[in-house]
Amino acid sequence: MSSAVTKLEKLLEKIRNVDSKWTWNELCALLVKLGYTQEEGAGSRVKFDNGNALDLINLHRPHPSNEVKAYVIRQVREKLEKGGML
Repeated sequence: MSSAVTKLEKLLEKIRNVDSKWTWNELCALLVKLGYTQEEGAGSRVKFDNGNALDLINLHRPHPSNEVKAYVIRQVREKLEKGGML
């Protein structure tokens, strides 16, 4: 791997790490870089859509903190693995 590791590569490596801490902005950046569009819903709901209904990811923006819970990261990781993105 070259020394110029891209932001996407760093985020992909991070999501593979079970114990990693994630901010909402990092998770959004990863999904957008993987081709998802971010669609705001009512309240704290956010939908990430890549055009394939089976890959749709529905999340709630964390509040009051910006840290995403570990179970949410596990769910996103499983969804990305099923979709062949990891």
